[in-house]
Amino acid sequence: MNDLKALMLGPPRLRLALAESLTCGRLQARVGAIPGASDFFLGGITAYTIEQKARHLGVDPGEARSCNAVSAAVAEQMARGACLLFGADVGAATTGYAEPAADKGALAPFAWWALARRAGGGFGVRSGRVDCPGLPRTEVQERVALAAYVALVAWLRETAAGRTP
Repeated sequence: MNDLKALMLGPPRLRLALAESLTCGRLQARVGAIPGASDFFLGGITAYTIEQKARHLGVDPGEARSCNAVSAAVAEQMARGACLLFGADVGAATTGYAEPAADKGALAPFAWWALARRAGGGFGVRSGRVDCPGLPRTEVQERVALAAYVALVAWLRETAAGRTP
């Protein structure tokens, strides 16, 4: 976990904010467990409903309603929104289904993670999907939090090596 700290402290020095839904703070807890996290971690928010995602993170409510707030685009909006809400350089977000929801078209648990990094006057973004067939709710939440964390570290390594966000 100290890789994240080293990457965030740079150069350049970066600040991190998180937005979670499905993972209910598990990603924040993972980051907060790093000694010295307060040197780069500004905070996070768990926004579970579409209304709260729209209010606090700027998620487009119409788009969110069309997919029950579970899509790459919504996760990317959440990650950008976390950056804006906390004044961070980098944001990460999670949204998905921790259990099957056949009435919503989710036959097995899955989620989206997204990353956002300020670049020029906008954001560079990246997102990915995590499929979790057969896993119980809390294991889905843990797997998605870990996937988002691993993706964040990998992306920061790439950008530190001179690749664009």
